[in-house]
Amino acid sequence: MAENKEAQKTPEETTPEQGSSSAVAQQEEKQSQSIPSAKDLKPGMTVRVYQKIKELNMKKEEKERIQYFEGIIIAKKHNSESGGSITLRRTANGIGVEKVFPLNLPSITDIELKKQAKTRQSKMYFLKKGYKKKLKEKKLS
Repeated sequence: MAENKEAQKTPEETTPEQGSSSAVAQQEEKQSQSIPSAKDLKPGMTVRVYQKIKELNMKKEEKERIQYFEGIIIAKKHNSESGGSITLRRTANGIGVEKVFPLNLPSITDIELKKQAKTRQSKMYFLKKGYKKKLKEKKLS
């Protein structure tokens, strides 16, 4: 039975990819689709930013890995310009940690949206001063 299915395959299914350039173009499209544009990112969103990190081990060999930072966007500056950036904040073991990510950084591999809070301000710096209330969640569309 399995032999008949293999014999019935069309030539399109059995041919390999026509060129490596088309495969590279498809991978680039997938990467560009996975990273939301600067217009999609808003203050109050909880996001996870994946970034490539290069490390040196004891033998002085470079090793590359992906590390993520998850936090709430407290500020977005310069939208989709070349110098555009987002500031993420999270609390780890009672200590506030902030990190600024330039949006055009080549080492950023993915930005994953987790949830969004209802906000009335474009800069959420009041979260730095120990805001105790929980932010109300809004559905991601």
